[in-house]
Amino acid sequence: MKEGLIKDAYELIIKEIQTIITVSYIIAVAVGMLFNFQKYAEFDINIFDYGDVFDFLIAPFSDVYIILFATVSILIVYLLLIMDSYWKKKWPKSYSIANFRQDKKRGFSIYRTITFALAFIVYLSLAADFYGKYKKEKIILQNEISIRMEDDEIKTGKLIGKTKEIIFLLDGESVYAIPITSLVKEIKIK
Repeated sequence: MKEGLIKDAYELIIKEIQTIITVSYIIAVAVGMLFNFQKYAEFDINIFDYGDVFDFLIAPFSDVYIILFATVSILIVYLLLIMDSYWKKKWPKSYSIANFRQDKKRGFSIYRTITFALAFIVYLSLAADFYGKYKKEKIILQNEISIRMEDDEIKTGKLIGKTKEIIFLLDGESVYAIPITSLVKEIKIK
């Protein structure tokens, strides 16, 4: 009897861990996509036109700042939910006052979930915008690189980033998308 109970508890814990890891990875990929989009949008590049699925699946791991932000964001949301539940359980009167006594009404859990989701989305949008501006400043201050083309032409500029198939260069005010594996020489974006 005890052995079956322990085995059931173990299987439940493993399933929960798998779910948490899966949801965390999906959130991390979404955060990575949003941050990469914002970084490239600072240079008028729609990265979704140039990237493929693999570029976005590894997006959260392409920059330490994105990994750090995604991890911290997931932990903050989790802690806020725990603190909210703890506040409601420990000090129900002040919790009710802070929520304009809406916690007594039907549908409050939906309201609470929507509020947390909207706050998280706004938080992500503001953070992604800040990240995009921060990365643009870093790119502008970096040293130029040189790329030798197949016809021995040398293209210089500041590396904005790259996908599996394209390198993005900033040359003065112009932004170039240079295909890595194609016979196309370059694509001028701006």
